Amino acid sequence: MTTFEPQIVAFTCSNCASAAAQVADDMGLQLPANIRAVQIPCTGRLDTLHMLKAIEHGADGVYVAGCQEDSCQYRQGIEKARKKVNLVKEMLEQLGVEPERVEIFQLSAGKGQAFVEVARQMTEKIKELGPSPLR
Repeated sequence: MTTFEPQIVAFTCSNCASAAAQVADDMGLQLPANIRAVQIPCTGRLDTLHMLKAIEHGADGVYVAGCQEDSCQYRQGIEKARKKVNLVKEMLEQLGVEPERVEIFQLSAGKGQAFVEVARQMTEKIKELGPSPLR
């Protein structure tokens, strides 16, 4: 029996999500080993192509971790990211791939536990879905 360990790419903003990551690290909490975190200046700068390329290159799942709407220093970063995530979900669905493989989460800077919990939650969801059919 093989154990499926999903490969997941997490795009995290350099403000709230990264601060939450630092809090998690200070608490001794670590992301699961299957998460590859990619820090970006703002989730609003993330392009749909970045998410699609991650999936094309073997990621079983992708998630975006950004700021709360009222704390984004670029004002609309998380809102822009949500629209792009929804677009990628639609594209995946049209390809016959589960749209749940892509998600977006909003995190407060001080929520280190939540930062790690989101990663674990995403890992469990992708394990249930199984390997990406695009591999």
